[in-house]
Amino acid sequence: MYINLLNLGRVPYSAALAIQQQVIAARKQNLIGDTLLMVEHSPVLTLGRNAHRSNILASNEELAQRGIELYEINRGGDVTYHGPGQLVGYPIIDLRGDLPGKKGPHLGPVDYVRLLEETLIRTCGDFGVMTQRICKLTGVWTMAGGSIREKKIAAIGVHVSQGVTSHGFALNVTTDLRDFDWIIPCGIADRQVTSLEVEADHDRQPTMEAAFNSTARNFGRVFERQMLWCESLDQLLAAPIKTDKSVAAADVR
Repeated sequence: MYINLLNLGRVPYSAALAIQQQVIAARKQNLIGDTLLMVEHSPVLTLGRNAHRSNILASNEELAQRGIELYEINRGGDVTYHGPGQLVGYPIIDLRGDLPGKKGPHLGPVDYVRLLEETLIRTCGDFGVMTQRICKLTGVWTMAGGSIREKKIAAIGVHVSQGVTSHGFALNVTTDLRDFDWIIPCGIADRQVTSLEVEADHDRQPTMEAAFNSTARNFGRVFERQMLWCESLDQLLAAPIKTDKSVAAADVR
């Protein structure tokens, strides 16, 4: 079993959303296998289904002046910032497939989110950053110590339609954390955000490429699949679903 892997690079949110919709449609028709899209966005704010406009601290005029786009989308969660230095992942997975922890006809959305959290916890660990889950606060958080509270290093918000997932996670790698001043991230006012760059040791400083490779590798391990590299969207959409034998001869990472 495998998961397609496509790195889109830095693209505007609208372009990534359109690509995601193409891949979702193909997955629902069983034209392609499960897929992980990874991307870096230009500055943008997204409002999930549970979002409150009051959690955006800047006015529409201020956002427009700074060139910050605003999108209302169908993922779970509140308001989230995406921008340069942040690794965003859009897993498009059929939860009815062969997935770890599946107990019935499909993997439950909560169990799916736990797998995403585990992927990111392992990725942070690759850079010497110890992280955790916090009950009722979806995402990945640093450890507390003394008077220092936990900080959010990765956000998660997903959508499931006809058993197929969309949207996903955002890991702060080298993100300019001042950009989060425009919002109350995920509607949580009593905790700060952080990044791998801030938390990692000086001798283990992250790059976007290193974070991408680590995340892809850990995603495959957590979901118990091989990661099959695709060079382009056209290649992904044109390729038929591969058998295990054909995957063995393909470019697997």
